[in-house]
Amino acid sequence: MLRIHISEQAEAIGFSLEGSLAGPWVAELEKCWNNATSGKSATAITVKLAGVTYVDDQGTELLCRMRRRGARLMPAGCLTKSIVERIEADVCKPQGEVI
Repeated sequence: MLRIHISEQAEAIGFSLEGSLAGPWVAELEKCWNNATSGKSATAITVKLAGVTYVDDQGTELLCRMRRRGARLMPAGCLTKSIVERIEADVCKPQGEVI
């Protein structure tokens, strides 16, 4: 199960996640992400991962896509810090570089 809390302000959108980002919950988060960001010109998008207890491969891929579209991933704890470090290394590497 995944709890998704979305806070929208004039120039910012914040997502706060709690639980397991896996299975059908990945699609649910993606739907929420698309609805919240579609047609909006938010300058700051944050995704707080403090309450996340598990992330499967599909969840990691979604977080990576969110990061590529400008979201700031905010990890807490070993699990989410490790995932965000991998995502940042992939997103921030120069084009054509293989890790």
